[in-house]
Amino acid sequence: MDRCPHPKCSADDNITCSLGHIKLANCPEWKKVVPTSTTAQPNPDELAVPWSGSALGESDLNFISGRGKPITVGIVGPESSGKTTVLAAFYLLLSRGNLTCEDSLFSNSYTLAGWEAVANNLRWKPGQQAPHFPPHTTSRAARAPGMLHLAFRRQDGALRDLLFADAPGEWFQKWSINRQSSEAEGARWIAKHADVTLLIADRQAFAGPAKGTARNEFLLLAQRAVAESQGRRLALIWTKGDVEVAPAMEAQIRKSLGSTASNVPEFTVSVFKRGEVEAAEGFQKLFNWILETKRPGVQLPTSEVAGHDLLFRYGRR
Repeated sequence: MDRCPHPKCSADDNITCSLGHIKLANCPEWKKVVPTSTTAQPNPDELAVPWSGSALGESDLNFISGRGKPITVGIVGPESSGKTTVLAAFYLLLSRGNLTCEDSLFSNSYTLAGWEAVANNLRWKPGQQAPHFPPHTTSRAARAPGMLHLAFRRQDGALRDLLFADAPGEWFQKWSINRQSSEAEGARWIAKHADVTLLIADRQAFAGPAKGTARNEFLLLAQRAVAESQGRRLALIWTKGDVEVAPAMEAQIRKSLGSTASNVPEFTVSVFKRGEVEAAEGFQKLFNWILETKRPGVQLPTSEVAGHDLLFRYGRR
């Protein structure tokens, strides 16, 4: 399978171009790797839209930021810890109207195809195999973080854009060991730009035969994530919440955050019902917490001079 040589594009034979070309044959970057016997003639009726419906890349963010800087949510965790499943559960609950309230109503998304690709495996399909967890998010050279977009309309009529970063766990594992690793560029980007960081704690890994290794890797990742958050919102997310974990192990995980950060909220999520707790409840609480994120306002210094131009209140430098 051929890959696009453009560093900000992860298109292949099966998905559309992140630069907006409906047909890959019309993309000048794609032509570099796909030889054709005849030169494709562009159709004048086709319009290269600024999005394709698939996950957005870094080059697409200027389009999303045109009406205001979006809230970026980084999901940080090791491989196979449930990061993509959290995104899939969000989308499926949203499509059923079970995720938002009257204060924040779903408005639109520029990445519906990307959301469908993530959530497709969790759907029931008549006559086909039963739902299963999403496949492992691959890591390959030149891959940029895939950004999934949602927009919500608040009661005052204002729109709020959210971007969810879907990234492979290998990035974060290399980043936790060596912040400057050449293979951790995507993790560095997420750590730098995330307004909200969801730190994933895999309960199944903490209860399995390699729980000691899982604990040590998580402690290293948690230290890095807390240091990089620099006071921005961060939460501890226990995935696979139906799995029992020894209380001593839970205490060690919490201690890794409590020693360097205060008031870190915790959420437990699972695709299975936990006793009397419905599976949707944990995801709903987590998503509502994300929607509460607010950007700090700009505080202009006061001036005692009446009618003084705001532009000059900061004084001369």
